[in-house]
Amino acid sequence: MLVWTRTGKAVVLTVFGLVVTIVFLAPIATVLAAALAGSWTGPLPSDLGIANFRTALSGDGAASLSVSLQTALLAGAVALVLGTWAALAARETPSWCRRLTDAVFHLPVAVPSVAIGLGVLIAFNERPLLLGGTKWIVILAHSVLVLAYTFSAVGAALDRLDPGYRQAAQSLGAGPVRVLTLVTLPLLLPALGAAAGLSIALSMGELGATIMVYPASWRTLPVSIFAQTDRGEVFDAAAGTCLLVMVTLIALMVLGRLRGRAAVR
Repeated sequence: MLVWTRTGKAVVLTVFGLVVTIVFLAPIATVLAAALAGSWTGPLPSDLGIANFRTALSGDGAASLSVSLQTALLAGAVALVLGTWAALAARETPSWCRRLTDAVFHLPVAVPSVAIGLGVLIAFNERPLLLGGTKWIVILAHSVLVLAYTFSAVGAALDRLDPGYRQAAQSLGAGPVRVLTLVTLPLLLPALGAAAGLSIALSMGELGATIMVYPASWRTLPVSIFAQTDRGEVFDAAAGTCLLVMVTLIALMVLGRLRGRAAVR
């Protein structure tokens, strides 16, 4: 720490604790309390129970949760494949092409997600690529939004990768395909796991672009939560939010274990 006195350290830690409590812990605790509440007319919720979670896990809530998970997994897989391919391909190109590729793949981060959703809706709402009204337009929009993060993660890992491994394999007679599959990709497994986890987490919580493109038959959980709050069903929305967070954390924990095993190897 840059503060050396005990009093100064205590003040800094106190302020830090207050900021964390107010900005992070209090909103999360409030959502959890609302998810357990049957009513909230006073300073604290009353009639606590899990009825809201039962509602969130049945009917439209369960369907929306399943849609969100499927969309996140599919969009994450698409973004991981395309982002990895682009990062590997850009590495072998001239510097000006590398900078152009980097700018193109980071463009979705620089504009609002609503603009991405509107662009996808307009571009793929006519033949020959008519995706409007199908689940694929939602998956496509999510893939575009998370593609920048997979490209960045894999590109950063490639920059840190020791070229000696590839050169040693080539000197032993390995061709480009064997070098890629047996040397480069195994060394990139931790970065690929991190990119997949980030993509799934971002896709699970995406709302702006999804509202622009989703059909009634493919409604993600964030869209359902937004609709519930718009109708005043705050307790059901809070329960859905808690489920969304829990499922996302479970998915990240599974990917984290796989990434840890890959790093050990």
